[in-house]
Amino acid sequence: MSPKTKVSAALPAPEMSVLDLPELVLECILEKLPAEGLCRMASVCTSLRDGCGSDHLWRKHMESKWGRIIGAAANSEWECYIASRKGLNQAKHKGLMGYLLALIRSAWSGGAGRRTTSSAVDSVMSKYLALESGDFWFPAQVYNRENGHVGFMLSCYDAMVSYDRRSESFNARYPAHGARASATESGVTWERLRAPLVPTSPHHLHISDCLHDLHPGHHIEIQWRRNKDFPYGWWYGVVGHLETCDGNANYCRCHNSETVVLEFRQYTAGSRWRRKFITRKDHREEGNEVDGFYGGIRKLNGEEEISMWKKLWPAQVLH
Repeated sequence: MSPKTKVSAALPAPEMSVLDLPELVLECILEKLPAEGLCRMASVCTSLRDGCGSDHLWRKHMESKWGRIIGAAANSEWECYIASRKGLNQAKHKGLMGYLLALIRSAWSGGAGRRTTSSAVDSVMSKYLALESGDFWFPAQVYNRENGHVGFMLSCYDAMVSYDRRSESFNARYPAHGARASATESGVTWERLRAPLVPTSPHHLHISDCLHDLHPGHHIEIQWRRNKDFPYGWWYGVVGHLETCDGNANYCRCHNSETVVLEFRQYTAGSRWRRKFITRKDHREEGNEVDGFYGGIRKLNGEEEISMWKKLWPAQVLH
């Protein structure tokens, strides 16, 4: 063996980098990483930056964690949010996720003339991290249950919410009403949130499109507000039978009547809020300053919507 051969044999084998992996293999690895793992990987080098920030990787994480509570209203708010930040100086962030977001944005914006697949502020990754850090306040609805002297008050009200990673819960700001400033609540759990199900503002009447389809046993939500200065919330109820009907399915004709009976069974028997009568034709807001004002109605179409309300019910009224 020649000296040259001996020297060559003694040289260490070159180390393999993750960048040496075939593109398909690297893609499979990135798809299995959690959100925080993608952030860490994206900050390693410029070669991994674009791949780890790809929208198709982050859509999975977005849907898995935020899909249930991010609806059309939150997406519209996001468009306004990113528009207000384009052209502004980099914001300061706190915590690991905020630090990584600032680092990644800095890397994305560096390198004159470099073309990227999408602007950092417009990316799904940016949206995910803005939600995770609590920087982004978005519209949602919050379920509430209060034990009043006449029964359990079940409601769902619009709010602007932001996430608190330390407590894994949300802060909520409820809209101002009358002379009162907006109310705030902390510690709102994931289970109490949902995306708004109709595009109607809480300050406007929802135009009902289900009145002629309502039958006894159908589950509904109806707008209710205490007075004209309050925003609407949503109450859960069930369509009941007229007093002249014995409830026999073979003979019931309640669905042919112009009067619809709404039952709020969470209230005690005899409570003035236990039953409400409305007309199918030209139903608008109705009520008074004592009982409050009832607005538009939406029919619940799935067991998931119904079960969310029943989770709030005390055991003694479930049946």
